[in-house]
Amino acid sequence: MNDDYYVTLGVDRGAGQEDIKKAYRQLARKYHPDVSSEPDSEDRFKEVNEAYEILSDPEKRAMYDRYGKDGPPGLGGFDFGSRDPFDIFSEVFGNLGGFGGFGRSGRPGPRRGNDLRTNISISFEEAVFGVDREVEIRRQELCPVCDGTGAEPGTTPETCPDCGGAGQVRQVQNTLLGSFVNITTCPRCGGQGKVVRTPCQECRGSRRVYANRTIEVSIPAGVDDGMTIRVSGQGEPGDLNGPSGNLYITLNVKPHKYFKRRDTDVILEMQINVAQAALGDTVTVPTLDGDRQITVPDGTQSGAIFRLRGLGIPQLRGSGRGDQLIVAQVAIPKRLSDEQKDLFQQLGATLGTEVVIEDKQSFVDRVKEALGL
Repeated sequence: MNDDYYVTLGVDRGAGQEDIKKAYRQLARKYHPDVSSEPDSEDRFKEVNEAYEILSDPEKRAMYDRYGKDGPPGLGGFDFGSRDPFDIFSEVFGNLGGFGGFGRSGRPGPRRGNDLRTNISISFEEAVFGVDREVEIRRQELCPVCDGTGAEPGTTPETCPDCGGAGQVRQVQNTLLGSFVNITTCPRCGGQGKVVRTPCQECRGSRRVYANRTIEVSIPAGVDDGMTIRVSGQGEPGDLNGPSGNLYITLNVKPHKYFKRRDTDVILEMQINVAQAALGDTVTVPTLDGDRQITVPDGTQSGAIFRLRGLGIPQLRGSGRGDQLIVAQVAIPKRLSDEQKDLFQQLGATLGTEVVIEDKQSFVDRVKEALGL
């Protein structure tokens, strides 16, 4: 199987949705196992459908473009290619598929349960170091009274009289192009093959009830605002013994009072007075790992950047941490005592009155250099 979905469909990475759908239709027709004579047609058909499932969904496509098929370590990976390829084919082409004989596109079978989505807020520090959180969700589950059969305890579901238990019905259409067999899910039993004569009083025959659940979620170190974590199997149950869906949790990281984030670096703005800037000093600054002392050399200019290596954000894809960057801002006092004014006037007399015009770009270059841009 090709690891590049764009190569699989034969489209550019910037292809629009219409181009992606057009490419899918051509390849799905070519490799559908009911018409293709190629020995690997079924594998190729699944590959094409998996690629289309991801690239046709803007959210999944964005995650794939950013992380690839494996996803960032620690987030459980992305649930790529989870749907039945024949279900995808049926959605695009319809039950007839554009030509006859595609019985499998309408066949009943295990269907994966619905995914659930929720948001949680975490602190800046929890995003940096990771945290275990309890998440409250409300989801459908199989009815505990009837064990998901939909029938009142003491009774059993009966074979559907319309489909004979097959879960699907066949209709033949005669057209100018020949006869087409349209195979659809049985409308009476919904593909179950069984009908309930005496519905369960708890779930009213729906086989499911809503329940509130508390899910324990482990959030890895280094996550960022807007990231989504997948918790496998914590969505709603599937049909016909299909697997349960997944729970997707989008993270909202609260801003910090002091720190700002840039990739894996932490940025802190620090104000020093003119005496500290001119004469130098040793100052204490906060970091994610506690207070640290740094040396401010004499002659420090406003905008100077100090780097504390390894005190930034942990790498999601790999080991190690980023750095903490401290941007010095020289604070000019707004109010001075008479004594302070006296001292500044004496200092000013020794410095002269010449005005120096500095190239504005030089400051920008210093910032870019410090940030590694």
